[in-house]
Amino acid sequence: MTTNSPSGKRGKTFPVHVVLVAVGAVMAVPLLYAVFSGFKSTDQLSGNPIGLPDPWVTSNYTDILGSGSFWQLLGSSTLIAVATTVIVVAVSALAAFSFARFAFRGRELLFTLFTMGLMFPFAVAALPLFLLLRSMDLLDNPLGVILPQAAFGLPMTIIILRGFFRQIPGELEEAATLDGCGPFGFFWRVLLPMARPALGTVSVLAVVTSWNNFFLPLLVFTDSTWWTIPIGVQQFQGQYSADTARVFAYLVLAMVPALAFYSVAERQLVGGLTAGATKG
Repeated sequence: MTTNSPSGKRGKTFPVHVVLVAVGAVMAVPLLYAVFSGFKSTDQLSGNPIGLPDPWVTSNYTDILGSGSFWQLLGSSTLIAVATTVIVVAVSALAAFSFARFAFRGRELLFTLFTMGLMFPFAVAALPLFLLLRSMDLLDNPLGVILPQAAFGLPMTIIILRGFFRQIPGELEEAATLDGCGPFGFFWRVLLPMARPALGTVSVLAVVTSWNNFFLPLLVFTDSTWWTIPIGVQQFQGQYSADTARVFAYLVLAMVPALAFYSVAERQLVGGLTAGATKG
């Protein structure tokens, strides 16, 4: 007879804990370094790059928070990210429902065409996309970023949602039909509520992808009115290249909204991934 003693369990999990701590340190140390560096002056960074600020220079952060340009960038990024996510999730949910619950000629071929979008790099489409947006008068227009981002986000989102929708038992659809639900009624009243973990997962992925997108807004926006956070970071680094501490402060403040959103949506993201893995 074998017994699982607490010490034996700790011995087995100890290497895993060491790896997790090491990975966490690799991710946290640069972030903490940037936060503390933002409270220094550039002279302090040169003389004492790894020590605590002495004195603490809070003006690096307060000056940025007091500028209207930072909040304008934040608003533009939020608007574009939310609009992109709504379009991606709404269109992908309907498309994934069709691919998962209906049998029609050419279904797998059409689905394969969608999946091929994952192998299509954005850089290849940059010039044709720019010409198309210019012909549609969508340059310096948030729709010029929202619509292409949504289009490029469809393949992955459809793949995730289709896999989740296919795991819903067919008996539920039959019962809903007997209760008078049509296909759209089943989709709206039964399927979407059951798919909330998957919808939350793809929503988080869409928001983060849009928030971090740099090349497309740079291609579309020449007017600073609609610049997003990534473009603002680049412009700020160029403007204050000699003031390294202020640049650190700007980078930290630019990361805060994404980190805050992820901390709130973390449970939904993990829950969706876990549910998908369990059903798979």
